[in-house]
Amino acid sequence: KMAGNSAPWIGSAYLFLQSTCKTIALPALYESSQKKPCVFKALKLALADSTGSVNGVDMLKVHCSHPHLIVQLRFCRRENCRRFLQSYREGALQKSLQSHLQLSLATTTVPLQVELKAGSEHLDHMLKDEDRCLECIYREKPDRLPDEEITELEECIKGLMLHQSTTNNVARKNGSSLKSLSRPYPPQGNSLPTQLTFIFQGQQFDNRTITPDDHQKFAKSVSKKWKQVGRSLQRWCRALRDPAIDSLALEYEREGLYEQAYQLLLRFLQSEGKGATIARLVAALEENGLVSLAEELLGLHSDEDCS
Repeated sequence: KMAGNSAPWIGSAYLFLQSTCKTIALPALYESSQKKPCVFKALKLALADSTGSVNGVDMLKVHCSHPHLIVQLRFCRRENCRRFLQSYREGALQKSLQSHLQLSLATTTVPLQVELKAGSEHLDHMLKDEDRCLECIYREKPDRLPDEEITELEECIKGLMLHQSTTNNVARKNGSSLKSLSRPYPPQGNSLPTQLTFIFQGQQFDNRTITPDDHQKFAKSVSKKWKQVGRSLQRWCRALRDPAIDSLALEYEREGLYEQAYQLLLRFLQSEGKGATIARLVAALEENGLVSLAEELLGLHSDEDCS
Protein backbone atom coordinates (compact mmCIF):
# COMPACT_ATOMS: atom_id res chain seq x y z
CA LYS A 1 0.00 0.00 0.00
CA MET A 2 0.93 3.65 -0.39
CA ALA A 3 2.63 5.45 2.46
CA GLY A 4 0.43 6.94 5.15
CA ASN A 5 0.51 10.46 6.41
CA SER A 6 3.42 9.76 8.77
CA ALA A 7 5.97 8.77 6.10
CA PRO A 8 7.14 10.70 3.01
CA TRP A 9 6.15 9.37 -0.41
CA ILE A 10 9.38 8.29 -2.14
CA GLY A 11 9.74 6.18 -5.26
CA SER A 12 12.12 5.45 -8.09
CA ALA A 13 12.00 4.74 -11.82
CA TYR A 14 14.35 4.44 -14.79
CA LEU A 15 13.94 6.58 -17.90
CA PHE A 16 15.45 5.02 -21.05
CA LEU A 17 16.40 7.41 -23.86
CA GLN A 18 17.55 6.47 -27.35
CA SER A 19 18.12 8.71 -30.35
CA THR A 20 16.57 7.36 -33.54
CA CYS A 21 19.01 9.44 -35.58
CA LYS A 22 22.01 7.35 -36.66
CA THR A 23 24.39 10.31 -36.35
CA ILE A 24 23.44 11.09 -32.73
CA ALA A 25 24.47 8.60 -30.03
CA LEU A 26 23.39 9.90 -26.62
CA PRO A 27 25.70 7.61 -24.57
CA ALA A 28 28.71 8.75 -26.61
CA LEU A 29 27.74 12.40 -26.11
CA TYR A 30 27.34 11.88 -22.36
CA GLU A 31 30.70 10.13 -22.16
CA SER A 32 32.33 13.16 -23.80
CA SER A 33 33.69 15.55 -21.16
CA GLN A 34 32.83 18.47 -23.44
CA LYS A 35 29.24 17.45 -24.21
CA LYS A 36 28.30 15.87 -20.86
CA PRO A 37 27.27 19.18 -19.17
CA CYS A 38 25.15 20.06 -22.23
CA VAL A 39 23.28 16.73 -22.14
CA PHE A 40 22.88 16.93 -18.36
CA LYS A 41 21.48 20.47 -18.56
CA ALA A 42 18.94 19.36 -21.18
CA LEU A 43 17.84 16.47 -18.96
CA LYS A 44 17.57 18.75 -15.92
CA LEU A 45 15.45 21.37 -17.69
CA ALA A 46 13.15 18.85 -19.36
CA LEU A 47 12.49 17.08 -16.06
CA ALA A 48 11.76 20.45 -14.44
CA ASP A 49 9.29 21.16 -17.24
CA SER A 50 7.57 17.83 -16.62
CA THR A 51 6.87 18.49 -12.93
CA GLY A 52 6.68 22.29 -12.95
CA SER A 53 9.55 22.58 -10.49
CA VAL A 54 13.34 22.21 -10.56
CA ASN A 55 12.97 20.11 -7.40
CA GLY A 56 10.13 17.94 -8.64
CA VAL A 57 12.30 14.96 -9.48
CA ASP A 58 15.94 14.10 -8.74
CA MET A 59 18.44 12.40 -11.01
CA LEU A 60 20.41 9.85 -9.00
CA LYS A 61 22.62 8.47 -11.75
CA VAL A 62 22.95 8.47 -15.53
CA HIS A 63 24.00 5.14 -17.04
CA CYS A 64 25.48 4.75 -20.52
CA SER A 65 24.30 1.46 -22.00
CA HIS A 66 24.58 1.76 -25.78
CA PRO A 67 22.33 2.64 -27.51
CA HIS A 68 20.47 3.85 -24.41
CA LEU A 69 21.06 6.64 -21.94
CA ILE A 70 19.38 5.49 -18.72
CA VAL A 71 18.45 8.00 -16.04
CA GLN A 72 17.61 6.80 -12.54
CA LEU A 73 14.93 9.08 -11.08
CA ARG A 74 13.80 9.69 -7.51
CA PHE A 75 10.43 11.21 -6.63
CA CYS A 76 9.90 12.61 -3.15
CA ARG A 77 6.23 13.54 -3.48
CA ARG A 78 3.38 11.61 -5.01
CA GLU A 79 1.97 14.74 -6.66
CA ASN A 80 5.28 15.45 -8.41
CA CYS A 81 5.36 11.86 -9.67
CA ARG A 82 1.78 12.18 -10.90
CA ARG A 83 2.63 15.33 -12.87
CA PHE A 84 5.66 13.58 -14.35
CA LEU A 85 3.54 10.62 -15.44
CA GLN A 86 0.97 12.91 -17.05
CA SER A 87 3.70 14.76 -18.95
CA TYR A 88 5.26 11.45 -20.02
CA ARG A 89 1.92 9.94 -21.10
CA GLU A 90 0.94 13.00 -23.16
CA GLY A 91 4.32 13.13 -24.94
CA ALA A 92 5.19 16.52 -23.43
CA LEU A 93 8.31 15.19 -21.70
CA GLN A 94 9.59 13.64 -24.92
CA LYS A 95 9.07 16.90 -26.83
CA SER A 96 10.71 18.91 -24.06
CA LEU A 97 13.72 16.58 -24.04
CA GLN A 98 14.07 16.87 -27.80
CA SER A 99 13.84 20.67 -27.62
CA HIS A 100 16.36 21.06 -24.79
CA LEU A 101 18.82 18.63 -26.36
CA GLN A 102 18.59 20.54 -29.63
CA LEU A 103 19.32 23.81 -27.81
CA SER A 104 22.07 22.51 -25.54
CA LEU A 105 23.88 20.61 -28.29
CA ALA A 106 23.31 23.36 -30.89
CA THR A 107 22.20 20.78 -33.41
CA THR A 108 19.20 19.93 -35.54
CA THR A 109 16.27 18.00 -34.12
CA VAL A 110 17.10 15.09 -31.84
CA PRO A 111 14.40 12.45 -32.41
CA LEU A 112 13.97 10.25 -29.35
CA GLN A 113 12.45 6.97 -28.27
CA VAL A 114 11.60 6.90 -24.57
CA GLU A 115 10.75 4.08 -22.21
CA LEU A 116 9.90 4.09 -18.50
CA LYS A 117 10.52 1.20 -16.11
CA ALA A 118 10.14 0.62 -12.38
CA GLY A 119 11.91 -2.58 -11.35
CA SER A 120 10.76 -5.30 -13.73
CA GLU A 121 7.61 -3.39 -14.70
CA HIS A 122 7.39 -1.66 -18.10
CA LEU A 123 5.26 1.35 -17.23
CA ASP A 124 4.62 2.23 -20.90
CA HIS A 125 2.20 -0.73 -20.96
CA MET A 126 0.10 0.65 -18.10
CA LEU A 127 0.21 4.43 -18.50
CA LYS A 128 -3.57 4.73 -18.59
CA ASP A 129 -3.68 3.25 -15.10
CA GLU A 130 -1.94 6.09 -13.29
CA ASP A 131 -2.49 4.69 -9.79
CA ARG A 132 -0.89 1.39 -10.78
CA CYS A 133 2.14 3.26 -12.20
CA LEU A 134 2.42 5.24 -8.97
CA GLU A 135 2.26 2.02 -6.97
CA CYS A 136 5.06 0.45 -9.05
CA ILE A 137 7.28 3.52 -8.66
CA TYR A 138 6.57 3.73 -4.92
CA ARG A 139 7.55 0.06 -4.43
CA GLU A 140 10.97 0.73 -5.99
CA LYS A 141 12.77 2.58 -3.21
CA PRO A 142 15.92 4.39 -4.39
CA ASP A 143 18.97 2.29 -3.59
CA ARG A 144 21.46 5.15 -3.68
CA LEU A 145 22.10 8.82 -3.00
CA PRO A 146 22.84 11.06 -5.99
CA ASP A 147 26.03 9.94 -7.72
CA GLU A 148 29.10 12.14 -7.11
CA GLU A 149 29.15 12.93 -10.81
CA ILE A 150 25.54 14.15 -10.65
CA THR A 151 26.39 16.44 -7.72
CA GLU A 152 29.37 17.86 -9.63
CA LEU A 153 27.25 18.46 -12.72
CA GLU A 154 24.55 20.15 -10.64
CA GLU A 155 27.15 22.54 -9.21
CA CYS A 156 28.61 23.10 -12.66
CA ILE A 157 25.21 24.07 -14.12
CA LYS A 158 24.46 26.35 -11.16
CA GLY A 159 27.86 28.00 -11.58
CA LEU A 160 27.32 28.57 -15.29
CA MET A 161 23.87 30.06 -14.68
CA LEU A 162 25.19 32.35 -11.93
CA HIS A 163 28.11 33.41 -14.10
CA GLN A 164 25.76 34.01 -17.01
CA SER A 165 23.46 36.10 -14.82
CA THR A 166 26.42 38.19 -13.61
CA THR A 167 27.67 38.56 -17.18
CA ASN A 168 24.23 39.69 -18.34
CA ASN A 169 24.24 42.49 -15.76
CA VAL A 170 27.47 43.97 -17.12
CA ALA A 171 26.74 43.26 -20.79
CA ARG A 172 26.09 46.93 -21.48
CA LYS A 173 29.65 47.76 -20.44
CA ASN A 174 31.69 45.17 -22.30
CA GLY A 175 29.40 42.79 -24.24
CA SER A 176 31.57 39.81 -23.24
CA SER A 177 30.16 36.31 -22.79
CA LEU A 178 31.21 32.88 -21.64
CA LYS A 179 32.73 30.75 -24.35
CA SER A 180 30.73 27.78 -23.11
CA LEU A 181 27.47 29.74 -23.35
CA SER A 182 27.29 31.10 -26.86
CA ARG A 183 25.44 34.35 -27.41
CA PRO A 184 21.82 33.78 -28.37
CA TYR A 185 21.62 36.73 -30.73
CA PRO A 186 21.89 35.85 -34.45
CA PRO A 187 24.54 37.88 -36.31
CA GLN A 188 22.94 40.90 -37.90
CA GLY A 189 25.66 41.99 -40.32
CA ASN A 190 25.53 45.43 -41.90
CA SER A 191 22.16 45.09 -43.54
CA LEU A 192 18.74 44.17 -42.23
CA PRO A 193 16.50 41.58 -43.90
CA THR A 194 14.71 44.28 -45.92
CA GLN A 195 12.46 41.73 -47.60
CA LEU A 196 10.77 41.13 -44.24
CA THR A 197 8.93 44.10 -42.75
CA PHE A 198 5.98 44.68 -40.46
CA ILE A 199 3.55 47.46 -39.67
CA PHE A 200 3.24 49.01 -36.22
CA GLN A 201 1.09 52.09 -35.55
CA GLY A 202 0.83 52.76 -39.27
CA GLN A 203 4.61 52.73 -39.81
CA GLN A 204 6.71 50.13 -41.58
CA PHE A 205 9.68 48.62 -39.74
CA ASP A 206 12.40 46.16 -40.71
CA ASN A 207 11.78 42.82 -39.07
CA ARG A 208 15.24 42.65 -37.56
CA THR A 209 16.59 40.21 -35.02
CA ILE A 210 16.40 41.01 -31.33
CA THR A 211 19.56 42.72 -30.06
CA PRO A 212 21.28 42.60 -26.65
CA ASP A 213 20.02 46.17 -26.07
CA ASP A 214 16.43 45.05 -26.79
CA HIS A 215 16.95 42.18 -24.35
CA GLN A 216 18.11 44.49 -21.55
CA LYS A 217 15.29 46.99 -22.12
CA PHE A 218 12.67 44.22 -22.13
CA ALA A 219 13.92 42.69 -18.88
CA LYS A 220 14.11 46.09 -17.20
CA SER A 221 10.65 47.35 -18.20
CA VAL A 222 8.27 44.42 -18.66
CA SER A 223 7.96 43.91 -14.87
CA LYS A 224 5.16 41.61 -13.64
CA LYS A 225 3.74 41.10 -17.14
CA TRP A 226 6.67 38.95 -18.28
CA LYS A 227 4.61 35.77 -17.87
CA GLN A 228 1.75 37.16 -19.98
CA VAL A 229 4.18 38.15 -22.73
CA GLY A 230 5.72 34.68 -22.53
CA ARG A 231 2.32 33.07 -23.04
CA SER A 232 1.75 35.26 -26.09
CA LEU A 233 5.12 34.09 -27.47
CA GLN A 234 4.04 30.45 -27.01
CA ARG A 235 2.32 30.39 -30.39
CA TRP A 236 5.72 30.71 -32.07
CA CYS A 237 7.89 29.03 -29.47
CA ARG A 238 7.41 25.45 -28.26
CA ALA A 239 10.12 25.92 -25.64
CA LEU A 240 7.83 28.37 -23.81
CA ARG A 241 4.76 26.15 -23.72
CA ASP A 242 3.37 25.11 -20.34
CA PRO A 243 4.80 24.38 -17.83
CA ALA A 244 8.05 26.02 -19.04
CA ILE A 245 7.06 29.54 -17.93
CA ASP A 246 6.10 28.46 -14.43
CA SER A 247 9.35 26.51 -14.26
CA LEU A 248 11.32 29.67 -15.10
CA ALA A 249 9.38 31.58 -12.45
CA LEU A 250 10.35 29.04 -9.80
CA GLU A 251 13.96 28.71 -10.91
CA TYR A 252 14.68 32.44 -10.88
CA GLU A 253 12.27 33.55 -8.13
CA ARG A 254 15.07 34.65 -5.82
CA GLU A 255 16.74 36.76 -8.53
CA GLY A 256 13.55 38.80 -9.06
CA LEU A 257 11.47 40.05 -11.98
CA TYR A 258 14.39 41.35 -14.06
CA GLU A 259 16.13 37.97 -14.19
CA GLN A 260 12.88 36.06 -14.74
CA ALA A 261 12.05 38.29 -17.71
CA TYR A 262 15.63 38.07 -18.99
CA GLN A 263 15.61 34.28 -18.88
CA LEU A 264 12.21 34.15 -20.61
CA LEU A 265 13.47 36.11 -23.60
CA LEU A 266 16.75 34.16 -23.54
CA ARG A 267 14.77 30.92 -23.88
CA PHE A 268 12.87 32.45 -26.82
CA LEU A 269 16.11 33.53 -28.52
CA GLN A 270 17.87 30.21 -27.99
CA SER A 271 14.89 28.20 -29.19
CA GLU A 272 13.87 30.20 -32.23
CA GLY A 273 17.19 31.59 -33.49
CA LYS A 274 16.49 33.75 -36.54
CA GLY A 275 12.79 33.32 -35.88
CA ALA A 276 13.11 35.35 -32.67
CA THR A 277 12.33 38.62 -34.44
CA ILE A 278 11.38 42.04 -33.17
CA ALA A 279 8.01 41.76 -34.94
CA ARG A 280 7.01 38.77 -32.81
CA LEU A 281 8.15 40.44 -29.61
CA VAL A 282 6.33 43.69 -30.48
CA ALA A 283 3.15 41.74 -31.26
CA ALA A 284 3.34 39.99 -27.87
CA LEU A 285 3.91 43.31 -26.09
CA GLU A 286 1.05 45.01 -27.91
CA GLU A 287 -1.25 42.08 -27.12
CA ASN A 288 -0.61 42.63 -23.41
CA GLY A 289 -0.99 46.41 -23.35
CA LEU A 290 2.75 47.17 -23.31
CA VAL A 291 2.66 49.56 -26.26
CA SER A 292 5.05 52.00 -24.63
CA LEU A 293 7.73 49.32 -24.28
CA ALA A 294 7.19 48.26 -27.91
CA GLU A 295 7.65 51.89 -28.98
CA GLU A 296 10.86 52.09 -26.96
CA LEU A 297 12.29 48.97 -28.63
CA LEU A 298 11.48 50.43 -32.05
CA GLY A 299 13.09 53.77 -31.22
CA LEU A 300 9.86 55.75 -31.28
CA HIS A 301 10.59 57.43 -27.94
CA SER A 302 12.76 60.51 -28.40
CA ASP A 303 14.76 62.07 -25.56
CA GLU A 304 12.16 64.86 -25.40
CA ASP A 305 9.39 62.30 -24.88
CA CYS A 306 11.24 60.87 -21.93
CA SER A 307 11.93 64.18 -20.25
